[in-house]
Amino acid sequence: MGFFKKRTVNELGEKKQDMPEGLWTKCPSCSESLFEQTLARNLRVCTNCGYHFTISSGERIASLVDEGSFQEMDTNLDSVDALGFKGYVDKVKAYQNKTGLKEAVVTGRANIEGVPVLLAIMDFRFLGASMGSVVGEKITRAIEAATAEGKAVIVFSASGGARMHEGILSLMQMAKTSGALARHAEARLPYFSVLTHPTTGGVTASFATLGDVILAEPKCMIGFAGPRVVKETTHADLPPGFQTAEFMKQHGLVDMIVERKDMRSTLANLLKYTSKAK
Repeated sequence: MGFFKKRTVNELGEKKQDMPEGLWTKCPSCSESLFEQTLARNLRVCTNCGYHFTISSGERIASLVDEGSFQEMDTNLDSVDALGFKGYVDKVKAYQNKTGLKEAVVTGRANIEGVPVLLAIMDFRFLGASMGSVVGEKITRAIEAATAEGKAVIVFSASGGARMHEGILSLMQMAKTSGALARHAEARLPYFSVLTHPTTGGVTASFATLGDVILAEPKCMIGFAGPRVVKETTHADLPPGFQTAEFMKQHGLVDMIVERKDMRSTLANLLKYTSKAK
C-alpha cells in the first residue's frame, strides 16, 4: 500500500514557459544561438560567422538612407489576375496581409549621405519576390524617374525569378526593365545593382546583372536555374560554390562583395564619385 497518491500530468496544470518564443535565432550556417535583439542591432548578420540573414525591405531602407529622407513611390499599384490563374488573387492578398506590403518591391526617392537617389528594394517575403507585372512596372517607373531627374538608381535584388502566375506577362518585365536601363545609360547616369540572397531566374537575366557596378552580399546565391537543372542541362559536374557571390566575383560577374555594415558607405562613395565625374 502506497503512502502517496500518484499525480497525473493533467493535475500539474499548464506547462510553464521557461523561455518566450522569438528571443533566440539559430544561425543556419554555424548553428550558433543568437539573441534576437543583438542580431537586429548587427543588421541581422551572425556575430559568430558573419552569415547574412535575409532582411525585409523596411530594414534594408533603414540601414541605407538618411533618416527621414525616404519617400515611397507608386504605392497604389496592385496585381491583377490577367490570365485567370486559380487562387492567384487570394494568394496575393494573403501575402499583403502577412507582410504589410502591396507588392514584392518597394521603390522611392531617398538621400544616401546627402546624395539624392532612386531606390528599388525587392522583398523576398512576398511570394519569393517573384517578378510579376507590378514588380516590373514599379522598377521601370523608378528607373524612368531617375532618368528624368538626372539621378542615379540603385536596385537591391532578391528573387526566385519570374512569377509563374502571370506567365508571359511576367517574362515581358525583363525587356521592359532592361529597356528603361538602356535609356538611363544613354543619359550617362549611373546604375548600381546590389545582389542579395537569393538572386535567380529572370531577375538575374535582366536588370540585376546590368549595373554599371554590380555589388553582392557575402555568400549570397546568384544564378539563373537551380544546380540540379544546370547539371542536367550541361551534363557536367559543377564546381564547388559555383552559384555564390564569391565564385561570381572570381569569374567577373560581380565587381565587389560588400558586407551589410559597409553597404551604406560603399554606395555613398560610388554616388559621390559618379556625381563628380559628370
